[in-house]
This record gives sequence, C-alpha cells and structure tokens, in this order.
Amino acid sequence: MRPALDPRSLAAANINPHTGLATDYLNHFNEAIMMLEMLPSMPDCIDDLIAWQPLSYCEHFAASGFTHRELAIAAYEAARPDMRAQLDELADVMNAILVSTGEAMRKAGAGGATGRLAEEALNRLKPLVARAGAVINGAAAQDIVLAETDVTQAAVDALLRR
Repeated sequence: MRPALDPRSLAAANINPHTGLATDYLNHFNEAIMMLEMLPSMPDCIDDLIAWQPLSYCEHFAASGFTHRELAIAAYEAARPDMRAQLDELADVMNAILVSTGEAMRKAGAGGATGRLAEEALNRLKPLVARAGAVINGAAAQDIVLAETDVTQAAVDALLRR
C-alpha cells in the first residue's frame, strides 16, 4: 500500500510538502564532504572516502534507516518531473565529483596530492549541495543557475586525467 501524500504527513516526515523532496538525501553527500574535511587531520578517512558509493535518491532512502523512507520514495516519484530532474542532475554531478576524487586519491595514495584533491572537491561540492537544498526547498527553477555544471564537469574531467 502506498503511503498518503498529504501535506501534513509530508511535513511531519521532514519532506517538503510543496516539492515532495527531502533534505535527508543530502546527508549522503554531506557524509562524503565530512570525510573530505577530516582528511588533513585524519588521513585514515581516505579508505572510507574511496569506499563511498553514489546512490540515487530512491536508492539512498531504500538503504537508509529513515523512518519514513517509503513515504520519501513515493513523494519523490510523485514530485514534479522538472524538480526531480534538477535534483537528479545536481546529484549526478556531485556523484561524479566524489567518484573521480576517490579514484584520483586511490591512485595518488596517501601523498600530498590528497589534500589538494580534497580541497578542490570541497570547493565544487559545497555550492552544489546548497543548490540541491534550494531545489528540495522549492526554489524556482529560474533561480537555480546550473551554468557552473559545465565548469564542474571540466573539473571532474581534470581530476580523472590525474
């Protein structure tokens, strides 16, 4: 049985009732950002970062301990396609940055390049997480400029060439 998508149920589950999207998804990326931030003082985090795997919105909730995961998935599936597409596009870019950063760090080993790679990834990820939060919280599509995606893709490509 599919959970009810009434606004009160969504709000009670910390799902934006206007967009049908939940900021809990961003925890998946914030976990990786936290590892990148801790890397300089805790080099052992590199193993966790390299092991980090991308998850789609629905994969994240299906695998999470989020109490209202079925509701989150149902609300996502019922959300406006343009809002889902915007969030998915941002997630795809963040996933690509994190995967390429992990691959570059694996190749670099525990050397000094990992700090620079982490800093580059952080500088690109944080604005993207903020944009994803704006989408989830209902910012108008015209207010969310994704022009930097091309620049970010260039950064991903540069990381992969290392």
